[in-house]
Amino acid sequence: MRTLRIKLGVTGGIGSGKSYVSSSLRLRGIPVFDSDSEAKKLMLEDKIIVSSLKGLLGDDVYIAGNLNKQLLASYIFSSPDNALKVNSIVHPRVKQTFLKWADECFMRGCNVVAIESAILFEAGFDDIVDRVVMINAPLEIRISRVMLRDNVTRDKVMERINLQMPDEEKMLKSDFIIMNDGIMSLDVQIDKLISSL
Repeated sequence: MRTLRIKLGVTGGIGSGKSYVSSSLRLRGIPVFDSDSEAKKLMLEDKIIVSSLKGLLGDDVYIAGNLNKQLLASYIFSSPDNALKVNSIVHPRVKQTFLKWADECFMRGCNVVAIESAILFEAGFDDIVDRVVMINAPLEIRISRVMLRDNVTRDKVMERINLQMPDEEKMLKSDFIIMNDGIMSLDVQIDKLISSL
């Protein structure tokens, strides 16, 4: 009998607790691919991404082998079209890297692997996973967490939140919801998620 292999997407807005859930999954033996850190790595190391970004923004997008984050950010945030152009270069390569990584995990005997991404739906990563779990937390809790974690103002946090897909929309598209409100036990919900997979 063939073992069922499941690719799980882990998403949620900024400050919702995705990283905690991902580390809890790892502790339970489920490998988790961090799409954000992987994208940052690929933007430095992937020849296709490097040449495409140079073609889009010029050689100045890299300074001494490092990404010129200021130039890239000002380009991305100056228009939604610009963000789409950069995403169309980076996201397909992240997808390919995740799928290769997932196959390697399955070959080592894993039955479930996960990908953590705040922009899972926006990046189209939902079409390469079998199930999606969304981590949800009340807005005020998320704001205070991010203000504390990143040492930023409430307005800055709201700016970031407003750039992401609304939670209501994410919830409708997800298969599972984990509520991170400080009331319901996260561990109980994570165990229930794993058993339902």
